[in-house]
Amino acid sequence: MFTHRKLRLALATATAVSLTGGLLVLATQTAAAATPAKYADDFNGDGFRDYAVGWAGEVTVTYGTATGPGTVTKTFTQDSAGIPGKAGDSGGYADLFGDQLANADFNRDGYADLAVADRSEKVGTKVAAGAVTILWGTRSGLGTKATRIPATAQALYGFGAALATGDFNGDGKADLAVADGVHTVSIYRGGFSQSGTTGAVTRHGYSDTLEPTGLVAGNVTKDKATDLYVLGQGYKNDKMTQAAWFLRGGTTVKAGAVTTYDTSSPDYSPTGVIADFDKNGYGDLAVSDTPYNKHAGSVVVLRGGSGGPTTSYRLTQTTAGVATAATAHDGFGSGLSAGDTDRDGYPDLAVGVPEETVGTLKQAGGVHVLRGGAHGLSGTGSRWFTRATAGVPGKATPYEAFGQLVRLRDFDRDGDADLLVSGVLLRAGAAGVTADGATELALVPAFPQ
Repeated sequence: MFTHRKLRLALATATAVSLTGGLLVLATQTAAAATPAKYADDFNGDGFRDYAVGWAGEVTVTYGTATGPGTVTKTFTQDSAGIPGKAGDSGGYADLFGDQLANADFNRDGYADLAVADRSEKVGTKVAAGAVTILWGTRSGLGTKATRIPATAQALYGFGAALATGDFNGDGKADLAVADGVHTVSIYRGGFSQSGTTGAVTRHGYSDTLEPTGLVAGNVTKDKATDLYVLGQGYKNDKMTQAAWFLRGGTTVKAGAVTTYDTSSPDYSPTGVIADFDKNGYGDLAVSDTPYNKHAGSVVVLRGGSGGPTTSYRLTQTTAGVATAATAHDGFGSGLSAGDTDRDGYPDLAVGVPEETVGTLKQAGGVHVLRGGAHGLSGTGSRWFTRATAGVPGKATPYEAFGQLVRLRDFDRDGDADLLVSGVLLRAGAAGVTADGATELALVPAFPQ
């Protein structure tokens, strides 16, 4: 059945990286007719990365500059011209238009496009059937044209509960994976058109014990096809479990292992990212497990291999080298993003801890940057930033939830990943992320209100 999940910010992510919530978008390209976009989120084709965030029935795009997000923004709702549907209450359910976003150049015209989900959408008489709409990129950006992708409306199914993009069959075209809130992930093959046509659609059913809560796409097995993890929860041996179900990309997408990583309590809004943290050629899944240890939180890493997931390890605030102590309801892992911050060739992991107490300030929040290495992620050499860190703009305030949104990307294109955290941009260099020269950006919204 359709289940309401905790509403939170959902941000578009680059192709083959999931951001089922709590993550910000990036990508660029040079516009050229009939040529696929070089980057997955340059919606106006000016060569700079653009940024989209969904929140409470709205999608706001901030257009990029050479140094990161600029000052030109545009906000869309279902009442905006050209966008199907109607903003507001949807048959008794809150408007969740924009709760999930995913970006890619779906029609290969040189402009990145944005898929926007609304799992609350009433379709005809079908309450909470859900819908996914593609906003098409143009020279002037998003907003002039939009198309719903085809789907059979079923009441309370919550189509669009999670989104991810990638080239799942390895043919060079962007595909779109869409989960419903019951038991199915549908993979729409490219190409897409503004008239509403898509390539072939395959559907992959969950087991009876796995309710989907997120999708994470990336290259796990070394081949050219994108792989997919379906994050979900359910009951196993009369216990509530959280699990990651592996779907291997290829000409035929094949179901793989289901890895259970928590048996304590549900998590309706997990987040995850795939990166090769130990640089062995296989992508590893880092997935949040915030209910762990009385909601102190943790991150579970499933190592990748030739057939999918292999062994795993867990990172917490008790891991050696991590600056803060684990206490109940810290939410360690609520935001995740991967990138190489120190130019050593190993991806690092930003881990948001939005409910961490800073001094005496409850839920002021912060973010750790954990370093990758030959043995994977560890706390050795990790860094910790809050509003109270010298050089970070503003001051720590209770309940700000700093660290709810994190994104590692090379904003200034100097070869290392900078850290964008809840509207603050921290630059990186050969030594990693620092607060030197940190700036506050006018992103809307910068953090949950």
